[in-house]
Amino acid sequence: MKISDVVKGKASQDVVTVSPEASVRQLVEVLDEFGIGAVVVSTDGETVHGIVSERDVVRRLHLDGAAVLDHAVSTIMTAEVHTCSLEDNVQDLAGEMTRGRFRHAPVVVDGRLAGIVSIGDVVKRRIDELEFERDQLDNYVRQS
Repeated sequence: MKISDVVKGKASQDVVTVSPEASVRQLVEVLDEFGIGAVVVSTDGETVHGIVSERDVVRRLHLDGAAVLDHAVSTIMTAEVHTCSLEDNVQDLAGEMTRGRFRHAPVVVDGRLAGIVSIGDVVKRRIDELEFERDQLDNYVRQS
């Protein structure tokens, strides 16, 4: 199964981005507004400059206190982002996410942001696939 299958199966294929200059306070508002756990950091909505998650905010709150809310997103984002393509294998990405301990991977096509997949998206797709296989085997056994 490919990443394109996961992206097609998502309810929304829109990718929420935030500017590196936006404040962490604005970031938190965006996370809340869209009910998401991470945002791609981009100046133009197409180029991936970083990624920032709820975890990043919480960890910096612990270190810097509430003052971090007035800092720029660029000060807390992860700049070295693991991205994937539509042609990448889902199981390979799941393994990379587990080993690298990250939960979101932007999907990039021809250098441009085309989507985002979370570990939840990957797990849901795998469960759907296993349920389909189970149903096929169950039907086969019943027909024998």
